[in-house]
Amino acid sequence: MKYSIGNVRVTNYGVDINELYSDGAIEYEFLNWVQQENFNEEEILEADNRWPVLYYFSKNRWNLLDWYPFERHSKILEVGAGCGALTGLLCEKVDHVYALEMSELRSKILAYRHKTRKNLKVMIADINNYQSDELFDYVTLIGILEYAGKFSINRNEFNFNPYQTLLENVRKTLRPNGKLLIAIENKFGLKYWSGAKEDHTGNLHENIEGYRMNRGIKTFSLKELKSLLFSSGFKNLKIYYPYPDYKLPEVVFSDDHLPSIGQLNSYYNYERDRYVFFNEKNVINELIKDNQFPMFSNSFLIEATN
Repeated sequence: MKYSIGNVRVTNYGVDINELYSDGAIEYEFLNWVQQENFNEEEILEADNRWPVLYYFSKNRWNLLDWYPFERHSKILEVGAGCGALTGLLCEKVDHVYALEMSELRSKILAYRHKTRKNLKVMIADINNYQSDELFDYVTLIGILEYAGKFSINRNEFNFNPYQTLLENVRKTLRPNGKLLIAIENKFGLKYWSGAKEDHTGNLHENIEGYRMNRGIKTFSLKELKSLLFSSGFKNLKIYYPYPDYKLPEVVFSDDHLPSIGQLNSYYNYERDRYVFFNEKNVINELIKDNQFPMFSNSFLIEATN
């Protein structure tokens, strides 16, 4: 099924997982907001301090990739585009943006929100079953890889690795010199040791204890991510460290430019209450001094190429 919202062409490939993955009734509020002619994101943020509003409408989200040297005359596939928090940035950076999202409600929010964009196409589809002759210069997986086990119908089969399967399917959509950009939490991020709960389950220490409950959602350490990407056929990796995390980053570090002592403050959790087990700022400084910041970075941004 195909239809248009403003300048944006929407194609539904018969997929809709809104009942499985949703922030609840607030998404219908989002749809109502973006359908209004006088919709203004800054006014919404000033009037509403709920976490999903901040997460989906804050321009601080753009800090993750605003600096990245995208080639203008290129084509990008945004896998798991959600409500379009980064879609506007991508539309400003490259000539062609294909936003792929499995929820029809979120796809409509995205399309209405960016209805004036002439270089945007929206696809309601599952990347694991997506069939197209299109090849892309860039593919983004921003906060998506960790959910691969939850939404794969084969995840309980013996020896099936939904995370590797997702990455292998993504790699098939890339041109030979294409780049995959992944943003994901570090399961060993310092914030979890110092009292923040696991982002996806809300349970304390579930990630650093190895995800003993099989919920189909998991994050990875830096070593695990590298191994997973190499096993999926990617050859070269560049690692970046968004701080305080990839969701609302203030700065993005790299192996060529790591933080200096005294540069970083403790992690502030906008999403939910947290414990504070120790002086996090002092521990950060000790990690920096001992060259251990990459291992305990709260999240990663990884560029992977064939």
